[in-house]
Amino acid sequence: MLAFGVLIVAVAGGSLFLSQNANRPTREVQQDNPEIKEIVQKYSAWKGASESASITSHQLIVSDGGKEVVYDLPEREFFVSIAPYKQDTHPCQIHSLTGCQGELVNEEFNVRIADSNGNIVLDEVKMSGSNGFIDLWLPRDQQYQVIIEQDGKKAESTLSTYKNDNTCITTMQLV
Repeated sequence: MLAFGVLIVAVAGGSLFLSQNANRPTREVQQDNPEIKEIVQKYSAWKGASESASITSHQLIVSDGGKEVVYDLPEREFFVSIAPYKQDTHPCQIHSLTGCQGELVNEEFNVRIADSNGNIVLDEVKMSGSNGFIDLWLPRDQQYQVIIEQDGKKAESTLSTYKNDNTCITTMQLV
């Protein structure tokens, strides 16, 4: 007689499936998915009725009822989502692609990002999504100076892309 249940592990096609008892959720881990950026963008733009998706510094975690799928993120790129705001914001560290809502929806911003040596990494007009966030992929393990401008108002902040850093930036108020 087993007191703690049975653990089943199966590996198929780059995925790892873990299951414990019929009552517990199943977890699938996907490694080296070449379409991870498209998957992240899909969840960021789409508000599904039953699925929830959050993104840490190293994984995209999608939950749907009793099933959880975990996607490893690229080794050299870090996902960060910034919600510039004028009046309303919320505290956030780990970005919920399907739950976080920023104030400034579908608006254009001038975004300029420089690394710690002053090299410009990004200098372009970006559109916030229907969730009010600007999604970015930046090189990992660096520190950046971020400037966001809109209609003569500006927000400046420093962010970093190290392991366990925040993926949700909601502190950049345009003034």
